Amino acid sequence: MEWMAWTPVVAIFFGCVAAMLVGMTIWQVLSPTVPRRGLLPLVTTRGDRLFLGLLSAAYINLAWTGLTDMNQWYGTGASFVLLLIIMRWGDPRM
Repeated sequence: MEWMAWTPVVAIFFGCVAAMLVGMTIWQVLSPTVPRRGLLPLVTTRGDRLFLGLLSAAYINLAWTGLTDMNQWYGTGASFVLLLIIMRWGDPRM
């Protein structure tokens, strides 16, 4: 990790993203998803909701960093909660 001068927190973050992608791939292989319409105003699959959740998390963290002086862990927590909401209630079957 030294070649990119990553901090441990950044390395943990990207490790978690990689673990989510591997987990979602295994889940998709074992139980293929059916596109459905849920909380989000468009038809999505589990992978779509993960992508939208990660994209939202990136924007929340960027806004948190740029607009507040509060600890970044709070922004990370807010991002995680939003990701859980999108993943859980983005599909009406859940």
